[in-house]
Amino acid sequence: MSTPLIIIIVLVIIIILMYNSLVAKKNQVDNIFASVDTQLKKRYDLIPNLVASVSKYMEHEKSILNEVTKLRAEANKPNISNEHKMALDSKMSAALGSIMVAVENYPELKANENVLHLQHSLNEVEAQIAAARRAYNQAVTDYNNALEQIPTNILANIMHYQPKKVFEIDESERKNVNVKELFNT
Repeated sequence: MSTPLIIIIVLVIIIILMYNSLVAKKNQVDNIFASVDTQLKKRYDLIPNLVASVSKYMEHEKSILNEVTKLRAEANKPNISNEHKMALDSKMSAALGSIMVAVENYPELKANENVLHLQHSLNEVEAQIAAARRAYNQAVTDYNNALEQIPTNILANIMHYQPKKVFEIDESERKNVNVKELFNT
């Protein structure tokens, strides 16, 4: 075999390996986002039970319950983008956190078996969502790195691959918790 032919074969093999690597990274991001989506669906399935359990007690918090119901309906619409799902997830986390804080102000709710079970289930799902988000963010970081690094960036541009966004927390969640205010309620 001649040297030019060997060089061409080696280049073709390298291009195939880079292509397969990019496709695998893209598919991994999509697969892990599907896992996040599954956890979010579990959360959304718990919400009607939570709202039904607490609504008769929480007259002053009706706006929070309405917001949660509205966000759930929005999240269950077909064909919404991953970016929109991520934004809804952030809003839902804040709204559910508000409900859980409000539950603390109602002794009859804190003692209600159904509400306690729902809180436990919701906490479990939230932990699973957090784990899925971490996995997704790592896969997105690996994918985005491949889009920027030489030589895979050349092939990624040819394939029109675009960077993906990671899950980020809402700006309000970055603020320090006012512990004094928590103890005054």
